[in-house]
Amino acid sequence: MKARGKTSKGQVRIIGGERRGHRLHFVDQRGDLRPSSDRMRETLFNWLQAELPGARVLDLFAGSGALGAEALSRGAGQALLVEKKRDRCADLSRQLTPLFGERVRVHCAEALKWLARCEERFDLVFIDPPYDLGLAAPACEALEALGLLKPDARIYVESRRHDAAPAVPESWERLREKDGGDVRAQLYRKE
Repeated sequence: MKARGKTSKGQVRIIGGERRGHRLHFVDQRGDLRPSSDRMRETLFNWLQAELPGARVLDLFAGSGALGAEALSRGAGQALLVEKKRDRCADLSRQLTPLFGERVRVHCAEALKWLARCEERFDLVFIDPPYDLGLAAPACEALEALGLLKPDARIYVESRRHDAAPAVPESWERLREKDGGDVRAQLYRKE
């Protein structure tokens, strides 16, 4: 466990596509970043391989930016990353814009408030919030209630394996599920 206030430096590697091997660096001042592991991302993007070309992607709790960057590297048309911490937003913009140009946008906002203002619709959404804040289920509900998902959209939800899985709308069909370490990964399709 990291001490409060301690700063740690980390990095995640893009594992596939046009930017394979590129490293994204981040500073974790609060010890609360938990980037998806290479193994879990590899599994996820194997699941999504056919869905990525040209997709409009939302990485709702962007953190390190690993999921949004991986989607862009593997052919997504556009990715919008939402992160509430200003320092992380600036860092994401600084690193991702040179790699992906106008295909990437970073918004600094609280995810649920941002969703309430959003007027776009998405083919693919990543929901991987901090586990202990209870944000996954409300985010899923907001995506559905606000009509932000295109027909046949895919939604990835990551949660702590030993907790109850976050509730999702009844109209979502679970396509895949995998546990790894402390993580439960679930992929849904909007019916």
